[in-house]
Amino acid sequence: PSSKGSKTVEERLGPVQRVEAARPLTALTSLPLVAAFWPVCRALSKTPAALALNQTQHCKQLEGLVSAQVQLCRSNLELMHTIVHAAREVMKACRRAFADMRWNCSSIELAPNYLLDLERGTRESAFVYALSAAAISHAIARACTSGDLPGCSCGPVPGEPPGPGNRWGGCADNLSYGLLMGAKFSDAPMKPDALHCPQALRASLEMKCKCHGVSGSCSIRTCWKGLQELRDVAADLKTRYLSATKVVHRPMGTRKHLVPKDLDIRPVKDSELVYLQSSPDFCMKNEKVGSHGTQDRQCNKTSHGSDSCDLMCCGRGYNPYTDRVVERCHCKYHWCCYVTCRRCERTVERYVCK
Repeated sequence: PSSKGSKTVEERLGPVQRVEAARPLTALTSLPLVAAFWPVCRALSKTPAALALNQTQHCKQLEGLVSAQVQLCRSNLELMHTIVHAAREVMKACRRAFADMRWNCSSIELAPNYLLDLERGTRESAFVYALSAAAISHAIARACTSGDLPGCSCGPVPGEPPGPGNRWGGCADNLSYGLLMGAKFSDAPMKPDALHCPQALRASLEMKCKCHGVSGSCSIRTCWKGLQELRDVAADLKTRYLSATKVVHRPMGTRKHLVPKDLDIRPVKDSELVYLQSSPDFCMKNEKVGSHGTQDRQCNKTSHGSDSCDLMCCGRGYNPYTDRVVERCHCKYHWCCYVTCRRCERTVERYVCK
């Protein structure tokens, strides 16, 4: 969306004020979050190869950027290719994470012409925004490590001991710089007090080590702090999506506050996803509510999970069909050191929802 057409949280939902009791609930609840951020990533992911993004005037040619993001683009031109990469990774990670669900993240392909699943303050829009913001910070942090960005380098050496037989070394992912620059870009369309940055990456730094020693003895290990893969961040956010808390606006004086719909539940943590609008069951196609439906979706007849034919097809039944699969078989190891395989074909039975 352009800066002319975008609306603030207050314009679309009425005044919102953060208070201590409702503080965690500012995370990912407002309608414009996805509308303000994801079309930018979508536009960047479709950037023509001919647009080299090596001159500041190119920033104006990127559809979807609000004025604040154009300024950030001009002053941080070297970041734009990293952000393009992040946009493409979000699409893949979201579709992968929800491949076995009725809502399979296909709406993300329609930006900026969303269905209502991402136009309203749903748990789906909360997930997509959280993953998008995390992906930008993730990509920038990794780009620092690989030396692709001139403005940053490796992350700091941890203050705690690395453990027996280990030593700090290598090049840590620069999460602090990634979070700083990612927040500047993804939060640019929003008012400063309207957004609480998702914490999806803050706990995702983990120790990674490489062995050293004679004949692979691993007598000593060089270790560094590295980020999880984005697919693991997406899987963690999916868990938060499944347990997201519904919130409502409650008038308090002259302003409105976001509070849990069920006031007797425990306080919501900053790391949790919350949402304003309930989602449909996504069983039937209905663009009025943002549902693509599950007709012709593939299901798993033997599964007891969300991809089972009973759940995926919403009780409508399913149709079988046969599919020919070509795969490697009869593999043999040869000394030294390669493997040869034959190609085998087999017929498998698959199922799609009626």
